[in-house]
Amino acid sequence: MNYKSPPLWLAVGLMMFPQIVETIYSPALTHIASQFQVSEGQASQTLSVYFLAFAIGVVFWGRLCDLIGRRPAMLAGLLTYALGALLALLANEFETLLLARIISAFGAAVGSVVTQTMLRDSYQGTDLARVFSVMGVALSISPVLGLLSGGQLAEEFGYLGVFSGLMTLAIVLLLIASCWLPETRPENTAKVALWPLACRMAKDYGLWRSAMLVALFNTMLFGYYSLAPFLFSNLGLSTSEFGYSGIILALATLIGSILNKRLLSKGWMPVSLIRFAVGLAMICGLTVWASQASLWFLLPMMGIVIAFGIAIPNVLSQALLSYRDVAGSAGALFGLAYYLLLSIGLAIAGGLQSLGLVLSGCGVMALLCCLRFSTTKAVKHN
Repeated sequence: MNYKSPPLWLAVGLMMFPQIVETIYSPALTHIASQFQVSEGQASQTLSVYFLAFAIGVVFWGRLCDLIGRRPAMLAGLLTYALGALLALLANEFETLLLARIISAFGAAVGSVVTQTMLRDSYQGTDLARVFSVMGVALSISPVLGLLSGGQLAEEFGYLGVFSGLMTLAIVLLLIASCWLPETRPENTAKVALWPLACRMAKDYGLWRSAMLVALFNTMLFGYYSLAPFLFSNLGLSTSEFGYSGIILALATLIGSILNKRLLSKGWMPVSLIRFAVGLAMICGLTVWASQASLWFLLPMMGIVIAFGIAIPNVLSQALLSYRDVAGSAGALFGLAYYLLLSIGLAIAGGLQSLGLVLSGCGVMALLCCLRFSTTKAVKHN
C-alpha cells in the first residue's frame, strides 16, 4: 500500500544531491593537494575511490529500501554522508580523507537509487515519464549549483569550507526528509534473488557493452571535474573561476537534452543517436587534447557534454529491455557494473593527468563499443 507520493520538490532535491555534492567537492582538489602535500594525481584519486564506494552503495541502499522501507533507508544514507563529511573535516592524514570520501560516497548513493524507487512506487506511465523529465532538467543545472558554490567556498575558506558546506547540506536534507518524506514501499514488494540474476546479467555481452558506454561517457564528464581544476590553476585562474565553467557545462547539457528529444521526434533510432554521440565525443576529445594549453579547450568540452546528453538516455533506455520483470534489482546491478568501471576509468585518468588524452582514449574505446553494439543489434534484428 502506498501511503502518499513524496513532494516533488523534495524528490528533486534528493535526486540532485549526489551530483551536487560531487561537483561542490571538485574545486577543492587543488587545495587538498596543497594541504595534504600530495600530488595532483593522488588528489584526483579521491574521485575514483568515491565512485567505487558509490557503486557498492547503489546496490546496498537499493536492496535495503526493499527490506526496511524507502524512508528509513533514505534517512540512514543521508546520515552516513554527513558522518563522512564530518570525518573529512577532522582528517589530518590523506588516508583518513580517503576513508571519509568512501563513507560519504556510500551514503550519497541513497539519493539516486532510493529516490528513483520512490518515484516508481508513486507514479506510472505518462505521469512517471513527466516526473523524470523534470528530474532531467534539475540534473542539468546541478553542475552549475555545485561548481559555483564549491568554487566560492574553496576560494574563501579552502577545503574545510567545502566539507563544512557538504556536511551542512546533508544535515539540512536529513532534517527536511525526516519531516516531509513519506513511506512509499508497496506491501507486496517482491524479493528477488540477486545472485542468479547477477549470473544471468554477467553472461549478457550486450549489457556489458552498454555498461562500458555509460562508464566511458561518465569518465569523460567526471574526468573534467577531477583534472580541470589543475588546468585552470596552470592557466593562472582561481578556483572560483573554475566554478563558473559549470554554467557552460549546464548549457551544453541542456543543448544535448533538447537535441536528443528533437532527433528522436524526427525518427532517429537510439542506436543511431548513440553512434552520432560517440563520433562527436571522439572528435571533441581530440580537439580538447590539441587546445588544453589555453582556455579555448572549453569549447570542444561543451561538445563532449552535448554528446553525453545524447548518448546516456539512449544507452540507458535500451540496456535493460530484457529485464523488465526484475527492473529494480537489475537496475541496481547494472549501476554497480558501470560505477565500478567508472571508478577504474577515473583511477586511470588520475594517473595520466591529461584531460585531452583521457577524453580521446575514452572516445576511441566508445567507438569500438558502439560498433560492436550496432553490429549486435543488426544481427538480432535480422
